[in-house]
Parts: sequence; structure tokens; C-alpha cells
Amino acid sequence: MAAPSTALACAALCAATILVPASAHAQAVAVHDGLHDFDFLMGHWHARLRKLVNPLTGSTQWIEYEGTSVMARIWDGRANMEEFKVAVVSRDAQAAAAAKRPSIDAQTLRLYDPATGLWSIWLADAAHGKLAGPPTVGSFQDGRGEFLDAEDFNGRPIVVRYVWTRPTPTTAHMEQSFSPDWGRTWEVNWICDLTPQS
Repeated sequence: MAAPSTALACAALCAATILVPASAHAQAVAVHDGLHDFDFLMGHWHARLRKLVNPLTGSTQWIEYEGTSVMARIWDGRANMEEFKVAVVSRDAQAAAAAKRPSIDAQTLRLYDPATGLWSIWLADAAHGKLAGPPTVGSFQDGRGEFLDAEDFNGRPIVVRYVWTRPTPTTAHMEQSFSPDWGRTWEVNWICDLTPQS
């Protein structure tokens, strides 16, 4: 997590370059009730994750994980929580050996703000035992959810983006990307596909 001064500077720059359009977008969709935007995710899922070994280094080495994702509504749907547990299953021995984390055990908390129509996504990781910040904030439009935040990664300021696409009753697809240049270019580093758990 960024030091306070770095995080504030990063957030301000991010707001000036990336999130200002998102703010205007938020005003345009404020009349939209996004309370049910994450309803498609509720339940028990089989998770398949592909994770880039070393983001923003030119790396092309990916690690594969499999496990479960369990999601439930809280506060009458005004928030939801996810328990995400996956372990390395990569058939590439070199990639598996490069995995800094042979398993990921995490919790996601999503909070809905009816005044703005925006969701804030907070992460907690069992490996660190604390709630990570800042939250990633955004909304859905036409079946596509986009969520952004500004933070430090390995000592450099970046923008983080989550995108949810192709939600159906039997599939869900999410990608995380990093941008080191305030949204001009993006590198995908986390690809998660969910199918109902049998």
C-alpha cells in the first residue's frame, strides 16, 4: 500500500486524468439503480485464474490457479462478500516454481452507494491479515463493469482497473490491468473465469 503522501498525489493525478471522466459518467448514471449489478455473481463458483508472474516488467510468464469463489449478499443486497481460495495447478513447471504464492486466500467486500450508483471494492488477503486500500470504484453499463483506483506498485504510481464482462447465468469473466501511464496503455495481469460449482 502507498505511503499517505504518495497515495494522495497518485489519487489526485489519477482523478485529474482518469477518474474525472468517470465522475462525469457517475452523474450521468446516477438515476440508474445499480443495487443489483452484482447479482449474477452470487453463489458458489469454480474459479480458474491466470496470473502474470511479474507485472510491468515485460514478463510473459503466467501461472494458473484453480479453486473456489463463494459470494453472498449482505445488508439486504447493499453489499456483498466473496471468499476466494485458489492454488497453483500450472502444468508449466518453471511457471509454478516462479510462483511467489502457491495459494491465494482472499476476501472481497463490495459496497454500494445509492447516491452515486457506484460500487467500492475492498480487498483483504489472509497472507497479510488486513484490509487493503484504496478501494477500486466504478459501475456497470450495458453488462460491462469497470472499476478504477490509483495506488503504488513496487514503488511506482499506477492505475488499477478491474473489468467484468460476459456475465451469464453460467459464466463470469474478470480481468485486472495495470497502467503505468495514467490510462494510455494497460497490461492485463489477472484473468479469472468462473463457472458454477458442481
